[in-house]
Amino acid sequence: MDILKKHLEASDLSDFNKKKLRQELDSAKVVDEDELPDDVVRIDSLVEIKEEGSGRIYKFQIVFPAEANMKMNRISVFAPIGIALLGYRAGATVEWEMPGGLRAFRILNAVQAQKSALVGDV
Repeated sequence: MDILKKHLEASDLSDFNKKKLRQELDSAKVVDEDELPDDVVRIDSLVEIKEEGSGRIYKFQIVFPAEANMKMNRISVFAPIGIALLGYRAGATVEWEMPGGLRAFRILNAVQAQKSALVGDV
């Protein structure tokens, strides 16, 4: 939560995204990480999403910026899609303004990276 609050203050997010993120942070309930269900998106989550409209499927891991690598499908938590998905769980549909406009994504699957070996890759 603290990382996102700092990012909100210093970011170049669109007005829509700043407002949406501010609302999300204001209504968020902070819990210990070990209390979160496995399918809640957070740092190190392996995520599979479907873009509403186009039907395209994307699979990636959400990581800290220093670990981001598009060739390895590792997306920064501060990338627009990373911010958009944080805190949501499998089954949720999330709207977020991307560089190409407002888009909606349905979270098909999310699992923590260290647990993926037990359940198979996303």
